[in-house]
Amino acid sequence: MPAKCALITGITGQDGSYLSEFLLAKGYEIHGMVRRVALEDPDHRLSRLRDIRSRLVLHAASLESYASIHRVIQDVQPDECYHLAAQSFVSYSFDDEFSTLNTNINGTHFLLAALKSLAPQCRFYFAGSSEMFGQAQEAPQHEGTRLHPRSSYGISKVAGFHLTRNYREAYGMHASSCILFNHESPRRGFEFVTRKISSGVARILAGASTELRLGNLEAKRDWGHAREYVEAMWLMLQQPQPDDYVVATGECHSVREFAELAFAHAGLDYRRYVKPDADLFRPAEVNLLKGDASKARRVLGWTCRTRFEDLVREMVEQDCRALEMAAKVR
Repeated sequence: MPAKCALITGITGQDGSYLSEFLLAKGYEIHGMVRRVALEDPDHRLSRLRDIRSRLVLHAASLESYASIHRVIQDVQPDECYHLAAQSFVSYSFDDEFSTLNTNINGTHFLLAALKSLAPQCRFYFAGSSEMFGQAQEAPQHEGTRLHPRSSYGISKVAGFHLTRNYREAYGMHASSCILFNHESPRRGFEFVTRKISSGVARILAGASTELRLGNLEAKRDWGHAREYVEAMWLMLQQPQPDDYVVATGECHSVREFAELAFAHAGLDYRRYVKPDADLFRPAEVNLLKGDASKARRVLGWTCRTRFEDLVREMVEQDCRALEMAAKVR
């Protein structure tokens, strides 16, 4: 049998890199959509793909351009499409609501429309977010929990979720959504609070910094490992029928707990270094997100395996090693 062909948007990000490795191990032919600037600056923008770059086919395209998406779909004719790309930093979505909504909603719509026209047999995955629940009226949150987003990012993900379901119901496409709760790793972007903490610990240990400014320390999140969450993405597209799933650990920890563990792993007391900063609070805060992944366990056979403490330790150790290597290079 010929190898299955997968198209991944957001392939240069944390999830895209783990998913690419996962699918390559299963013998897939992998195509990725990237912005042209990434191809012009591969050392920086393709860094997460460095070890597998030669095994990927990358296409320059933009989520804001239907024409470029149409061209890629026409050329690739994918069997599976994993739509991971988005403006995904929640705090930035408050600064620029227009580009967040435009990119995230239109990009999803353009992809679905192009697939419907050019590759209707393709199985489609949409990356939802726990931010869709926002000010949830119940915890833990499951597939039937009422959606109440508290940011333009969350709103854009709700729109993408409904678009995906509509293409499934109206046109019979194998289109599924996964409401992913927070998933982290050493490949997380530095702007996200978990990586901000782990890299902050490394900088303080190295003497490159003396404090770490954070926003709401009491915000509670359901944190898992991104490497395991991409397995759920693949499992969803192997099901005979498309559907929507929550993927989460079912555990909840505060930002304060994350910081305390991260600093303790380096032998430091977080209270000496962490400085609360009111400017880093969101205009509309989301205080508690905790997922119920019982449906994913029952239908997909998916389970999370990495403990919260081990995730924190892995991120801190990796950032410390990276800083040591950079220092040696200098």
